[in-house]
Amino acid sequence: MDYASAPPVRREAIAAMRKAERLVGNPGAIHAEAVAAKKRLEEAREVIAKELACKAREVIFTSGLTEANNLAIIGHAKALERIRRTLAGTHWIVSAIEHPSVLECFAEVERLGGTVEHLKPDAKGMFSESVLAQELRHGTVFVSIGWGNHEIGTVQPLSALSRVIREHEKKNGTTILFHTDAGQAPLYRAPQVHTLGVDLFSIGSNKMYGPHGSGALYMSNRAQIAPIILGGSQERGLRAGTENVALAAGFAAALARAGQERVSEAVRLMDLRDDLWRRVRDQISGVVINGGQSAGGGSSSGGKNALPHLLNISISDIDSEYIVLALDRAGIAISTKSACNEGESMSHVVRAISSDEWRAKNTLRFSLGRETSTKDIYRAAFALATAVKLFREKRMV
Repeated sequence: MDYASAPPVRREAIAAMRKAERLVGNPGAIHAEAVAAKKRLEEAREVIAKELACKAREVIFTSGLTEANNLAIIGHAKALERIRRTLAGTHWIVSAIEHPSVLECFAEVERLGGTVEHLKPDAKGMFSESVLAQELRHGTVFVSIGWGNHEIGTVQPLSALSRVIREHEKKNGTTILFHTDAGQAPLYRAPQVHTLGVDLFSIGSNKMYGPHGSGALYMSNRAQIAPIILGGSQERGLRAGTENVALAAGFAAALARAGQERVSEAVRLMDLRDDLWRRVRDQISGVVINGGQSAGGGSSSGGKNALPHLLNISISDIDSEYIVLALDRAGIAISTKSACNEGESMSHVVRAISSDEWRAKNTLRFSLGRETSTKDIYRAAFALATAVKLFREKRMV
């Protein structure tokens, strides 16, 4: 139940990789083997472009979601530096609940002289058009707001936020790039980039049941990006290094398959997640839900504002790491927060949406996936309730 950290690679992706691994040529050469490899690489690019509803040349392959975020943010910062020589006077906006691969890029923008505004979400982790409009300035050059949050599952209204940005541009005669880290949202939401209104769209293969080590950045013709990895002229001169054809093929196969089962899987997982929440709520005292899901009534679905596979909760009077390890001994894998933040004492995402520090310290994230069954839900809820009961009893001794 930790699919958000590392979902298994699906068989379609493995088959595509094995087939592509037989191609021994370098896509940058001109002999027959190289031409075959180049053809397979471009086929993968076209498949991904079709899923994103964009042109194939607008898809830049990267080594993963982290590099895609770096290329979008740091790449634009470097492009501006080449024009302006400094980032002084530039204003950048990022949501306060982003993944570290985004937040650390903005920390670098600050070190380079840019002014960074961290946009605060509401209690459910959402960003409204009015809040964004208030923060836009004449010097704003870049806005980054993740699509589906990696910890609490909130899905942001990107198209509405994009309209606010475009209206500001027209009024002030400026250009603002709008970037999103897609996270796992493309598994359950149609990722048409023009409908979403973004200029830069980061996507990772491993989040789509594809192989680790591959990702992509959609880049509109509005975007000015300088390379952050220097060397050859691969990927339109924006990402040096010989492309990994097998990983690209696996990525494309996984994303295409996700598109075929997007709706049915979203409905199935939403029912399972809601069942898990009801069982946890009924068996454990002092439990609250974090994020876009509704904590009232009998459902946690939250409709359009929440990813269907994520359940993030906080439980009072526990040690979250103890609970995770207790569930691990029972053969159940969950996390306390994003796997990339496990060294932190609390979740910066939950801290941003709640004034209760204990909630940020005591988070548990369940993330369901293709192999999750009703039996798994029963087992997980029972194991969690047992672990919490034992921990609380030990504290009272």
